[in-house]
Amino acid sequence: MTQTRRRVVVTGIGVVGPCGIGREAFFDGLLEPPVTPERVVPEFDLSPFFESPKDSRRLDRFTHFAMACAHEALEQSGDLALDPTRVGTLIGTGVGGLDSIETQVLVLQEKGPRRVSPFLVPMMMANAAAANVSMKYGFQGPCEATVTACAASNQSIGNAVNMIRWGLADAMISGGSEAPLTPTGQQGFINMTATSSAGISRPFDVDRDGFMQAEGAGVLVLEEMEHAKARGATILAEVAGYSTNADAHHITAPAPGGVGAKRCMRDAIADAGLEPSDIAHVNAHGTSTPLNDAAEAEAIAEIFGSPGPAVTSTKGVTGHALGAAGALEAVAVVMAMQRGIIPPTAGYVNKDPELADVDIVHGQPRAWEPAPTLSNSLGFGGHNASLVFTPPE
Repeated sequence: MTQTRRRVVVTGIGVVGPCGIGREAFFDGLLEPPVTPERVVPEFDLSPFFESPKDSRRLDRFTHFAMACAHEALEQSGDLALDPTRVGTLIGTGVGGLDSIETQVLVLQEKGPRRVSPFLVPMMMANAAAANVSMKYGFQGPCEATVTACAASNQSIGNAVNMIRWGLADAMISGGSEAPLTPTGQQGFINMTATSSAGISRPFDVDRDGFMQAEGAGVLVLEEMEHAKARGATILAEVAGYSTNADAHHITAPAPGGVGAKRCMRDAIADAGLEPSDIAHVNAHGTSTPLNDAAEAEAIAEIFGSPGPAVTSTKGVTGHALGAAGALEAVAVVMAMQRGIIPPTAGYVNKDPELADVDIVHGQPRAWEPAPTLSNSLGFGGHNASLVFTPPE
């Protein structure tokens, strides 16, 4: 007997980003130029998410972010009314508890081995965010951490969608979290010339010279559609399509012409049962690096034609949050549908004459009638992951 593929919807979103804490403030921030060059999450009150300050001190910053996002997303979603064994947690990251590692290495050097924290391992491990969200809420379904650089969030969300589609879970708490702004973490990217020497994130602009490294997190409550309807949940969007593949080309550079990205985008659209002409908006990976933006623009132009759908990169405001990037952008896509506005690509001023012709939203936000949207993440290691979101019925 053939199993019917179940549909998956978003019933809650939570986010912390450099431009705002919480989904409303975050999206408002996307509509304005970045306030400062640093893409740091503002300090916020952790007490609602932990029983005591001691508990929060035993966790890395990237886990703090995930806990805050899960709290907001679950509050919006409401009571899932599910057997906890049918609810899973899948939160990706690129570097996990990097701050904890770096801090404790210095402790070892300066104060000796006996002063290294006994909590280092549970603080640094990449699965700490997923595990702590699972424990706080008692979710006993699949609990995993996808670690695939800049594609980690999209792959986490896509894998969570597939778990629901095929009956392995009825709801999943999924997204990504990253806190990589340590001295060594930042210097590594600077020395490989991936970051902007001018200190400006300007995706697709002729003067782009690298990304601005950032931190942040986003979490979605994903749920089987019929269950969401039956409990009266507000459906924010549907995750209708997903695809992931590998360039198998280079550890940091994209395949020439965006070959892998093209295939990934086409397959995600097909997985949603749509045609390229159905896509009205692309939230591009758009890192502001010369090679990535050129390859992605070429892929978008070839798939959709010219001018094609409205294209934006929210990294002009948020910077590049590595493994959390796709989660921040998933929240941005859902909020764009809720608000009926596409954020502009901050930093984009001058068209690159050598870039494929795509319709970059810039200058001002653009009003739109929410429609199917493609969200791309293209990670170091050649990981590509695309999601298709559609407005609620």
